[in-house]
Amino acid sequence: MKNFRMILIGCFLMMAACVKAQNISGQLVDEQHKPLPYANIVLLQADSTFVNGTITDEKGDFRLMKDVKGKLIRISSVGYLTLYKEVKENLGTIQMKPDAQLLGEVVVKANLPIIRAKGDAMVTTVTGTLLEKAGNANDLLDKIPNVSAEGGNVNVFGSGKAEIYINGRKMRNASELEQLSSDNIKSVEVVHTPGARYDAEVKAVVRIHTKKPQGEGFSFNNITSTNYQWEWSFNEQFDFNYRKGGFDLGGTLFGASSKGTQKKTLIQHSYLENHWMQDSYSDQKYLTRNMTAMLSANYMLNANHSFGVRYQFDRTPKADFGFPMATEVTKDDASFETSEMTSMQKRQSTGHELNLYYNGKVKDWTIDFNADGMWGYTHQNDWADESIQSIEGDEKVTVTSHSRKENSLYAAKLILSHPLAGGQLSFGSEYTYAQRINGYENLEGILNNDDSEITDNGISVFAEYARRFGKVQAQAGVRYEHIISDYYEYGKKVEEQSRKYDHIFPSLAVSFPLGNVQMQLAYRASIKRPSYWDLRGNITYGNRYTYETGNPLLQPTTIQSLSLNTIYRWMSLSLSYNHYKNDYTSYVRAYSEEKPTIGLLTREHIAPYNRLSASLTLSPVIGKWSPRWGVQVQRYDCKVDTPRGVETFDNPRAILSWRNTVKFTDSFWINADAYYQTKSQIDNTEYLENSWYMNLNLYKGFLNNQMSLQLQVTDLFNTRKSHVLIYSGLRTMELEDEMRRTVSLTFRYKFNPTKSKYKGTGAGQSQKARM
Repeated sequence: MKNFRMILIGCFLMMAACVKAQNISGQLVDEQHKPLPYANIVLLQADSTFVNGTITDEKGDFRLMKDVKGKLIRISSVGYLTLYKEVKENLGTIQMKPDAQLLGEVVVKANLPIIRAKGDAMVTTVTGTLLEKAGNANDLLDKIPNVSAEGGNVNVFGSGKAEIYINGRKMRNASELEQLSSDNIKSVEVVHTPGARYDAEVKAVVRIHTKKPQGEGFSFNNITSTNYQWEWSFNEQFDFNYRKGGFDLGGTLFGASSKGTQKKTLIQHSYLENHWMQDSYSDQKYLTRNMTAMLSANYMLNANHSFGVRYQFDRTPKADFGFPMATEVTKDDASFETSEMTSMQKRQSTGHELNLYYNGKVKDWTIDFNADGMWGYTHQNDWADESIQSIEGDEKVTVTSHSRKENSLYAAKLILSHPLAGGQLSFGSEYTYAQRINGYENLEGILNNDDSEITDNGISVFAEYARRFGKVQAQAGVRYEHIISDYYEYGKKVEEQSRKYDHIFPSLAVSFPLGNVQMQLAYRASIKRPSYWDLRGNITYGNRYTYETGNPLLQPTTIQSLSLNTIYRWMSLSLSYNHYKNDYTSYVRAYSEEKPTIGLLTREHIAPYNRLSASLTLSPVIGKWSPRWGVQVQRYDCKVDTPRGVETFDNPRAILSWRNTVKFTDSFWINADAYYQTKSQIDNTEYLENSWYMNLNLYKGFLNNQMSLQLQVTDLFNTRKSHVLIYSGLRTMELEDEMRRTVSLTFRYKFNPTKSKYKGTGAGQSQKARM
């Protein structure tokens, strides 16, 4: 432990050492003698080797740490000629000249700030900034205010999990963020409150725009990684792309073998006629193997027309889980019984996805069409053998079951855009048909069998209008969704569980400057529909006292959202308010009147509540050191049914973060990050302990970063905790996960890297997520 701490202290001391030095200063102005912000200032050795760098502030001023190795200053900004200056402490005022040779590229004007409000999004310019050297797209997104990105899982604070679009195409494989280099990205747009063109269930959107693809021929990217927590796991991925003229062919082969352990302590209290307490410990083992193959092809006829097709195959031939569990039961604080349970679960699944797209422009009309199909199934066998020693007599229980899930989806989406009255009008429609079949059979007859089916037919129409009024940008939209959901049991329609939904969702976003502060105010109405897993009717066996099921009677949750985002230089502040109506959460109730001591874990609706969120991020660049301080606070006000009566859960959660990057060269950098999370109350769940942890990340590139090694350590000191208490009326469930440090090593090799120009955006995204 002391060695780990010394390593971390050494990293922070190196960061601090980078700050204390003499500075080189000056000011940049454009051809009209106006300050030129966010230009690159780079200190070079005599052989042009990078020493360190910075960017100019909004007044065009810069300060650069002086180094004895530095002999030359390189000054560059997109749209201007690059200048070189000899090193001296005061360079004075330097005038930049426009670059008239930039043809065929989209030029980001230098007077645009690195982060600005535009329409419905907060836009971060990457081209011409130090963000180009962030690493891959995942690393880049993690450096953008109010965005956290880890392993392809991208979240926008105050909104939730984000849908990712790359050049207008919906990202389907999280590994795409690892494959995309940050120096190939032009800009990133973060949408906290998505507009009418997005499904009403989408919580947030991140749109990545890349630079114009260069080069032709064959390229590939190979990634090999391994990690160790309780056991070893391995991943292998091979991506290839071939580009010739307007034709583009790309594909992915992926394989993974994961082996691990999950250790949990579960304590349940039931305050019925008697007070029952069950104290259980589980040491779950699992082994999974899965593979993915993807092939895409598209053809660009000219600058105005392109079309393509994409197919993906997913297969999990092996997913084995073992659940040994030991339980002690007391009745009114006196020992009642003990049990030992051994259970196994074996699962196999197969999935297919197909996407067709067309992007076109005819005169002033822009056309975006997508059609999707998805098919898949999962088969699962469960077996549990439980031995009970009770004061009422010993008993042995065996439970075996087989379940199957089948999914199918067909969807199409069309968006048309046309200039109108000085702005841009976009409108369109989306159709989805989804089917989910659930089958469950318990051989011993302890639990009820299930043969159910859910079919959803949905159609939506939407319109958006965006226009600039001087410095103010406004975008307004409305979306109408009509869904018919039919529920069947054993082939017979159940009317009381079949529904029709008709909802209208308005949205509005306004962006404007207030002095040097960029402001964005947005409103949106949205919805959260229960997943098919939450709607399932079959009951699964946990142990003698715990069963689990879904709730076919769940209704959608409606959400009203209001957000305010502000940006000033390297500081950002975000505030959001959300009102939830008809939300649902995990709840434990009695299995039956005949067996009240058996708890049935299900989903139940809760009373309407509000959520307030605030986030402050400071992200300066100090020489080679790029710190990022963050404070995030969330407060809920939920009415919760507890054994003590109805209580208000409103203890806020605070998350403090200090992320640090020291980039010694373009091919060698270190990340050292620290996080702290407080106790809190969210929904009907109480987080019982404060938690802190640290991560360390080392990157070394070779052969101009075509080859690289990356070492990552999460939870460096084994201090992360997960300890919660769930309230369900007269029952409580306390759950504690045993966390552990994870070490991973990743090797990458890229040959002639290019990015596929596939532009399909996909349709029926929310239905895919529900499946």
